[in-house]
Amino acid sequence: MFKKILIANRGEIACRVIKTARKMGIKTVAVYSEADRDALHVDMADEAVLIGPPPTAQSYLVMERIVQACKDTGAEAVHPGYGFLSERAAFCEMLEKEGIAFIGPKVKAIEAMGDKITSKKLAKLAGVSTVPGYTEVIKDAKEAVEIALEIGYPVMIKASAGGGGKGMRIAWNDNECRDGFERSTNEARSSFGDDRVFIEKYIEEPRHIEIQVLGDSHGNIVYLGERECSLQRRHQKVIEEAPSPFLDEITRRAMGEQAVALARAVDYQSAGTVEFIVDSKRNFYFLEMNTRLQVEHPVTEYITGLDLVEQMIRVAAGEPLSFTQEGVKLKGWAIEARVYAEDPFRNFLPSIGRLVKYMPPKESEVVRVDTGVYEGGEVSMYYDPMIAKLITYGATRDRAIAHMRDALNEFFIRGVQHNISFLAALMVHTRFMTGRISTNMIAEEYPHGFHAADVPHDDPALLISVGAFLHRRYMDRAAKINGQLLGHERIVNNDWVVLMGGHSYPVHIDPADSGYDVVYMGETYQVRSDWQFGQPLFKGTLNGTAICIQVERRDMRYRLFHWGSQADVMVMSPRVASLQALMPEKAPPDMSKYLLSPMPGLLTKIAVQVGQEVKAGEELAVIEAMKMENMLRADQDATVAKILAAPGDSLAVDQAIIEFE
Repeated sequence: MFKKILIANRGEIACRVIKTARKMGIKTVAVYSEADRDALHVDMADEAVLIGPPPTAQSYLVMERIVQACKDTGAEAVHPGYGFLSERAAFCEMLEKEGIAFIGPKVKAIEAMGDKITSKKLAKLAGVSTVPGYTEVIKDAKEAVEIALEIGYPVMIKASAGGGGKGMRIAWNDNECRDGFERSTNEARSSFGDDRVFIEKYIEEPRHIEIQVLGDSHGNIVYLGERECSLQRRHQKVIEEAPSPFLDEITRRAMGEQAVALARAVDYQSAGTVEFIVDSKRNFYFLEMNTRLQVEHPVTEYITGLDLVEQMIRVAAGEPLSFTQEGVKLKGWAIEARVYAEDPFRNFLPSIGRLVKYMPPKESEVVRVDTGVYEGGEVSMYYDPMIAKLITYGATRDRAIAHMRDALNEFFIRGVQHNISFLAALMVHTRFMTGRISTNMIAEEYPHGFHAADVPHDDPALLISVGAFLHRRYMDRAAKINGQLLGHERIVNNDWVVLMGGHSYPVHIDPADSGYDVVYMGETYQVRSDWQFGQPLFKGTLNGTAICIQVERRDMRYRLFHWGSQADVMVMSPRVASLQALMPEKAPPDMSKYLLSPMPGLLTKIAVQVGQEVKAGEELAVIEAMKMENMLRADQDATVAKILAAPGDSLAVDQAIIEFE
């Protein structure tokens, strides 16, 4: 067994590998860019080596620096994680020449399966069902349109060396095909250093279901069940689960056997994933094979009881698998939610900055948090916006969902925007709860983006009661510390008005042991908690049922977060509440004559000039953030008056780029 391994990655996956290596008694070496000098994976590893500036092309993607770090530290093997160099055959080959083990498949498998065009040809030869398409490299946008017309719209334009949703576009007509070709090649070049793209038929109402395979160097290959990864946004997975609520045992076995046949065709050794697209009749078609560990591997670990990172390390060390296909047993249900630094209420735009508060839920047998961040750390514009992966387990799917809802309630993040509200909304969406999902579900259910109205609280009385509890506790404390004369103590009234969502709710609050009784609409709500001032989580009971609500006090307001919903609550005396209703609201400044940056990022292109007349829908600028290109278009006809930023500028949120007449 190896004594020391190097992790050629960063963030959450680097920390994940370090945990397993530590469990196995293996020392670890971290590599880091200048932006990651204070990162969690650097602190967790036994040793750490600086490999370059923040851009990945100058640090994490420089193979020579990784190899040199192995030599300098005496690392015997490299775990590549996912992304970066994990599917780069040249990297595996370079390590082999230096006598350093690659904790992953051999060069042959990476070359064959890592390239989507080649993998589709091999899949056909292996008898695996494939999606109709054109698997040769496309020269330009004109040829892309010609091919799309032959296949028939809609089509999917995909980066050959792609992954993680980068370099992918759906086209429904010629114009979208030309534009999609340009965007896909640019993103592919930026993310993978390889701008080749291909086109295949886009299957409508599809499910994305993948099979986990594991092979060793002794000819043993098994499949470890499937993962349902259909809940996606812009081709990025959001929620994953194992097993799939859609597959039956016959389809599961057929997909697993085809996945193993494909892996055997390339002598696959290590953990890998064969991805399929499945239609409404359970017909399945090969998409691609990822010759690496997947982001969503924890759900498979939960239901199989296997540590996939440990299995990869043992295989790379030459050990045979300790079990056969018959020994693979699936037990229970697991769900993973990806917590991203993005603002779901602003069309999921990336968010960067310092994690002022970071309090993940407590881990247990049914809750797991894989992360690479910590309180006080930075979310950088240079890398993926993932903050953490939240995984829950249950004997049934319903129990796994219930644990996920509770865990999301407890996940407290401040300093950057995050998508927890969106994840919570998905957990209670009828289509998700009944398993009627597809890769189109998010686009169909939220066609105009995600809004606060999409997560109405199903029990407003809970928020009203807790808001009343908080305010009364503050008032009781103020009455005690204001230096009242004996016999002239301040009396706290019991009648108040809760203002929430533009409505007024009269309440009566009576002190009780360990809390208060709140009378609202004729009903008494017994709120009990040992909550202390300043604590971000309000934990207690409401009429005997356990509750957990995130709490912030902002001047006179209490901001409450629960089950994905957010409510600003004010509690006032009846007289003050009546006067508050007469207060005018300050109108925000008119910024309609400006193009504002919707996200922090790098301005890569200004497509207009001063004096130019633009039409609604016309391209104005392109911003690159979190390795994705974002095109900004005019929402109405206008004339450009001033250009206020230049390509190469780093933009802040709402920074003005263009002024119109």
